[in-house]
Amino acid sequence: MIITTGEAEAPDIVERAQNLAQETGCRYVQRSGHSLQKLARKFGDDDVLVVLNGHVRLSGPGGSVMEFHPSMGFVRLKRVLNGNPDPMLKASGMEEGDSVLDCTAGLGADSLVFSGKGGANSQITALESSLPLYALLKEGLRTYESHLEASDQAMRRIEVRHSHHLDYLKSLPDRSVDIVYFDPMFREPITDSASINPLRHYANGEPLDTESVREAVRVARKTVVLKEARFSGEFERLGFTMPERGKSKITYGVISIDR
Repeated sequence: MIITTGEAEAPDIVERAQNLAQETGCRYVQRSGHSLQKLARKFGDDDVLVVLNGHVRLSGPGGSVMEFHPSMGFVRLKRVLNGNPDPMLKASGMEEGDSVLDCTAGLGADSLVFSGKGGANSQITALESSLPLYALLKEGLRTYESHLEASDQAMRRIEVRHSHHLDYLKSLPDRSVDIVYFDPMFREPITDSASINPLRHYANGEPLDTESVREAVRVARKTVVLKEARFSGEFERLGFTMPERGKSKITYGVISIDR
């Protein structure tokens, strides 16, 4: 993946792009008026991350474009801040100050809700194994402005790491995180969404494995949570229980840790 700027190469934007390239191990390329397609051809890389004023976008194969936006995470967070329940938070049993390991961060919507609920004393770590998504999320969370201070603060508190969840879980001590959370790509897409389809191109599509669940149970202090399609069979296969009944297509399975 290469990293560049928009056509207006302001010094502060160039510095952001160069810093992000250094942090992620990617190549910074000066835009110099070239189209993204030309840069991709010149450097032999279809993935181009574009750093812009206040936001960041990822240009991929076939002209696909994905821009960082908190999306439904922002909507859900506003509901939580207004005192409304959130099914994910309810399933996890999260309380203010809890630590969370989001093993499949994607564009960070769930991490944002966890961070908003957890507050300033919480620790939210978001793992993303895809390098393009990791870079997009890392830069997006630290620069995007939602015009809601609580949301912006919640985004800035999230620590983003480029790692496969199994490798990261194995590196952690026993009972070192309150909540471990998984939201793998569903085997069968629930909707044909214009915003989700580009994400599916980059996201790790492998099914969650039993070894990862075992490691999560070892690491967690309170709960291990899995988001999945209600009738996928993954909850039974991996040992999760569904604590609530309902009609929604998507639900949360839980493994509660005995303390």
